Formats: sequence, structure tokens, C-alpha cells
Amino acid sequence: MTDDLSDSNLPDSDLPDTNAKPVPLYAQVKQAIIEKIYTGAWKPHDRVPSEAELVKQFNCSRMTANRALRELTAEGFLFRLQGVGSFVSEPKGQSALFEIHSIADEIAARANRHRSKVLKLAEVNANITQAAEFSIAVGAPLYHSIIIHYENDVPVQIEDRYVNVQAAPDYLRQDFRQQTAHDYLSHVAPLTEGEHIVEAVAGDALSCRLLQIEANTPCLLISRRTWSKAFIVSSAKLLFPGHRYKLKGRFNS
Repeated sequence: MTDDLSDSNLPDSDLPDTNAKPVPLYAQVKQAIIEKIYTGAWKPHDRVPSEAELVKQFNCSRMTANRALRELTAEGFLFRLQGVGSFVSEPKGQSALFEIHSIADEIAARANRHRSKVLKLAEVNANITQAAEFSIAVGAPLYHSIIIHYENDVPVQIEDRYVNVQAAPDYLRQDFRQQTAHDYLSHVAPLTEGEHIVEAVAGDALSCRLLQIEANTPCLLISRRTWSKAFIVSSAKLLFPGHRYKLKGRFNS
């Protein structure tokens, strides 16, 4: 499949900030391809436009097209067959390996005390990446929350979450010190599908300060998307200090 991407809605910047720098052309090409994948227009194993086709559609250099395809391949969106072309990869990191629980319940199961601190709870405008991820228009509203979770007053998780306004219209009215965002969303938009991507990362200066750990301490990052029927409900990045968290799974052969 090699649909023309040139009619994709590509703004001049990732964010709705008029002072932001223009998005480089290679990044615009990448986001146009990602949008086709996220919206389901392109399925796994569909062929994407060749370098020559991208050059023509975006009026860009061969080097720009090559960089976009090369980075998308490195990031796992595409795979390339020598002499044949680039194709959409199979989705990875599906939640079949992990059950999704509330962090408050996990902490309570260890007979410890959970509390949380809300750093941000606001409405924002979707940038091009978020629009593709949620299958909404660029600039459409999303809810954004940043919450720190504590176990016996020790910070164990930064939860950075974007929420579909249609799936949870009253999200901003909730007190997430009393219940977790996970519990609330599970009630108003019951989970039917989930996706996990797990990475080992070095914590940045701000995250390490919030988690009360040394700069560049190894951390575990879980990128999680959840669906309720046809809706993508939320996209969350959950950051844990590596020495305070472990993944546990169980499966049958």
C-alpha cells in the first residue's frame, strides 16, 4: 500500500505555541506515516511509500526521506526488505504479558500505605503526535494529568497521562488524591484492550528530583495505552526508579 501522504494535516509545529520552532521536514514525514499506522489506514505488512515517492509527495530531498524511513525502522514502526521496500511492522508490547492494576492496590497488597500528589490536571490541545495516537484532529482537546505516587511516603512512580475527553468528560473534576486515575477510568470507560511498551531509561534531572533519586539513576518506563471498545481512553507514561519496582508476570504454556 502506497497511499499519498501529501494531504495529511501537518502543522508548522508540534505544539500549539506560535513561538515554537517549525517541525523539521523529516519529522513531518515521520508523523504522516505514524498517523496512517495509528489510524489503521495502513495495516501490518502494508508497504509504505518508497524514498522516491516521499521525495515527490513532500518536495524533500532523498536524504530527508531516507532519514524518516530509517528512524521509523529503528523505532519499530517499520521493517525494511532489501530491494523490496519498507513495510508496517506488527504491533509490539501488547498487554497480554501483563495485567493492569491500580498502583494503590499493588501498594495495599504489600500492606503499605499509598498516597498521591497531583502536579498537573488541565485541558491541553493535542499536538501532531498525540493527535495520531488518539485518532483525533491536531489541536483537539485532551486532558493531561501528572501525578506522583508514594509508598509509605517514598515516591515510587510518576504518572504522566493524557486522556480522551469523549471517554472521560468529567476527568478534570476528580480528586486523584482520593482515587487513582486508573480506578476512575476503569469505572467510566471499562478496559477492553491495552498495550504496554517497557523500556529501561536514565531518569532526567526533573524526574529524578521528583522521585528523590540521584540524577541519571536507571529507571523503568512503561508506556501504556488503553481502549474501551472503540475508544482509545488514555495514553500514560509511568516512570519508576529501577531499584524500587519490578515487573512480575505469569503465563501458561
